[in-house]
Amino acid sequence: MKSKFVLLIMVLSVLAVGAQQKEIRVLLANHPYGDLLKAAIPEYEKATGVKVNVESLQESQLTTKLTTEFATRSSTVDVFMTRPLQEGKMFYKNGWYEPLTDYDFSDYPQNALDVAKFGNKPYLVPLVTEWEVLYYRIDLFRKAGIEVPTNFTELENAAKKLNTADIAGFASRGRGAAAVTQMSSFVYNFGGKYLDKGKAVFDSKEALDAIRYYGRMLNYYGPKGVTNMSWENIMPLFQAGKVAMWTDASVFYGQIVDPTKSQVPAENVGIANFPAGPKGNTPYIVVSWGMAVAKQSKNKALAMDFIKWATSRELAKRGMLANITMARSSVWKDPEVRAKVHPGLIATQEFAAKFGYPYDRPYMSAVGEARDLIGEVIIESINTAGTSANLEKLAREKVQAVNNLLEDTGEFGVF
Repeated sequence: MKSKFVLLIMVLSVLAVGAQQKEIRVLLANHPYGDLLKAAIPEYEKATGVKVNVESLQESQLTTKLTTEFATRSSTVDVFMTRPLQEGKMFYKNGWYEPLTDYDFSDYPQNALDVAKFGNKPYLVPLVTEWEVLYYRIDLFRKAGIEVPTNFTELENAAKKLNTADIAGFASRGRGAAAVTQMSSFVYNFGGKYLDKGKAVFDSKEALDAIRYYGRMLNYYGPKGVTNMSWENIMPLFQAGKVAMWTDASVFYGQIVDPTKSQVPAENVGIANFPAGPKGNTPYIVVSWGMAVAKQSKNKALAMDFIKWATSRELAKRGMLANITMARSSVWKDPEVRAKVHPGLIATQEFAAKFGYPYDRPYMSAVGEARDLIGEVIIESINTAGTSANLEKLAREKVQAVNNLLEDTGEFGVF
């Protein structure tokens, strides 16, 4: 009798372990694709019997939570969304990504895989690509009798003409670190860079010309309080009809034209290529979000199964049909997608994919600190409409500080 009881306990223990293995924890970003995935998870649970404990967080909160849990080795996270350009190098160096050697990456462009791999192994699945575009009000342009700007001179002239007491002529991110990504295309089109050959160079004449231009545009024609604004603050203003032009990531187009969220009819919202600068037109095009399996996961087989589903072609197509710009190559060629997706979104993607630059921030481990430092220069420029006599000195100081960060992580001069 005792032996039967022991056997029963052993069987129940095995079943309990099996039940535990049928549950995973997934952390998602408050992002259009994160929202789509969260809504689709019940389908996965029904098909597999796996319970998915999902949490959605604002992007910086997500990074902080993951960093804290991984660093203290207290994490129960199995799968998570991650920003390759923001935390990829740091997470890889700290051993927090599980290698994804059993994943088929054949449907992804090479430039997307560049930030998904370290050494010869892939650690991230690219989810969403973003590039900088110009959103504009078709009705306001028509009323003013002006054409969509194709270069920075035309952009400033249009902003000046469209700017009123009620409508900002131009908007882009102005809140310090958040502004770095969107200012990057301005920097590139003036002929500058944030980093070159592993060294900070945003104190160059070209970069400073871009920073001054960006500051002037937002000071003269931007929304009030723009130095406290990122995309989540500007988008509601555009949706409320308070902004005539807005340069930001392509991924927001779907929300801008969503009739349940916007007071501006979709037919009055245009999307165009980012304008050219004095040195050409190379707007950023980046993998803004990827998905990874946690190295500390105790459910790696289930985690891999989930990540294959969450990044599948079927869900990528759903994302495209929801105006989310997915990284998979095949969905851009899907007839149903091309029939529904705005031609302007397809055209700007094709332009950025051909001419764009694959980084929208300094690509380094201490990127958060570097963005804070560059952000101080941007705010100084905005507050002074680009006229600050202190801007060059401030930029030199911040360049030295970023170089110190690169030296601290062993990345100075490494490229």
